[in-house]
Amino acid sequence: MAVLNGVNNKHEVVVAPMEVSVEAGNYQDAERFDDDGRPRRSGTFWTASAHIITAVIGSGVLSLAWAIAQLGWVAGPAAMLLFAFVTYYTATLLAECYRTGNPDTGKRNYTYMDAVRSNLGGAKVIFCGVIQYANLVGVAIGYTIASSISMRAIRRADCFHTNGHGDPCKSSSTPYMILFGVVQILFSQIPDFDQIWWLSIVAAVMSFTYSSIGLALGIAQTVSNGGFKGSLTGISIGADVTSTQKIWHTLQAFGDIAFAYSFSNILIEIQDTIKAPPPSESKVMQKATRLSVATTTVFYMLCGCMGYAAFGDNAPDNLLTGFGFYEPFWLLDIANVAIVVHLVGAYQVFCQPIFAFVERRANSAWPDSAFITKELRVGPFALSLFRLTWRTAFVCVTTVVAMLLPFFGNVVGFLGAVSFWPLTVYFPVEMYIKQRRVPRGSTKWICLQTLSISCLIVSIAAAAGSIADVIDALKVYRPFSG
Repeated sequence: MAVLNGVNNKHEVVVAPMEVSVEAGNYQDAERFDDDGRPRRSGTFWTASAHIITAVIGSGVLSLAWAIAQLGWVAGPAAMLLFAFVTYYTATLLAECYRTGNPDTGKRNYTYMDAVRSNLGGAKVIFCGVIQYANLVGVAIGYTIASSISMRAIRRADCFHTNGHGDPCKSSSTPYMILFGVVQILFSQIPDFDQIWWLSIVAAVMSFTYSSIGLALGIAQTVSNGGFKGSLTGISIGADVTSTQKIWHTLQAFGDIAFAYSFSNILIEIQDTIKAPPPSESKVMQKATRLSVATTTVFYMLCGCMGYAAFGDNAPDNLLTGFGFYEPFWLLDIANVAIVVHLVGAYQVFCQPIFAFVERRANSAWPDSAFITKELRVGPFALSLFRLTWRTAFVCVTTVVAMLLPFFGNVVGFLGAVSFWPLTVYFPVEMYIKQRRVPRGSTKWICLQTLSISCLIVSIAAAAGSIADVIDALKVYRPFSG
């Protein structure tokens, strides 16, 4: 693409490498490319919001009743509101780091690592990359496990309806993980974020569907009970819960709520799908973040609080798969189908940054290789031998690990605990301070550092709770026991 710079009302044509040449008669192609020479982005406020909602509202929303049961009516909702605010605030800081310098014309940072490299540099770039991609791989494995649990719950709900609640209705989750993996191999051939906007919209609709069903069932159960259950301080220490268990579960509950909001590890990648200014990508992203976090907070509060009101201290780990409800079984089936469809989209939203990272490195290393660069376009799919081989291998590995470690959800919780502070808080705060030149020791600097240190403490505590859960799971561990 030719870049036209106006200087004293004259236009100087500067032809950058790999760009469309005006002299070649391709000036009209400039309309198809952005200021960085890449195909013009088409993302909007609505598609960005759909990506965020797909990433944020996971099936974990259904475990929030359990989290509130550990914390009680006071600390539970307060923790939700607190983490909603922290996530939104730090996301707005991070959104300003998409471009370095001028928010409309500055150099684009295509990934989270690029933003850290431009603003902080040094060893922090490697630290960011290791934490970010380890977390994304963990999420992929966790989503494989979560989808199989929902698919197995459909079979169990039908079994309970037919044979009664006394039947154990046991089944293996392994075939469902394999089925989920096959579907992901297909969708992983969609080349990038900009091409999966429709999948994110479908996934976002599904998340509202199952959240609404969980909310409705919680309200119905509360009405049936004749009032709200639960207490101000949550589960009490007694015969079934020791003081040590209460501490670990409380820490885990804080972690569950904190990480339920986390999407910063893919925020820059989502922002890179938004079409060029005006308005600036950061303004669109901040607006999308505001809508998405507000929407998810309403659903989180309603589902978590009504689930706790319905079951009190006996709130299940998952309202729809933990069989807090048995009937109507067909409604549970619809909700669990919606969970599976949502996870299909969410898996892609979280894995696309990994795919893009590896493929950019391969293209840089072997730019003339037909194995890597030659593509066949079929609708939204872009098939190349390298993409087919590498992405299929990635899906297969995450599926096998999910089958090998069916309790890996606890390990994912640990990865989430480790990544929450650096990705959601530390890097956005440090990059904002550097970019805006916030004076060291100023009131704003002290407030930002206090926020960062407080979230570090929460991350360490949540990690401790997750480690305790992993240790408990290892005591009864049997490979491929799912």
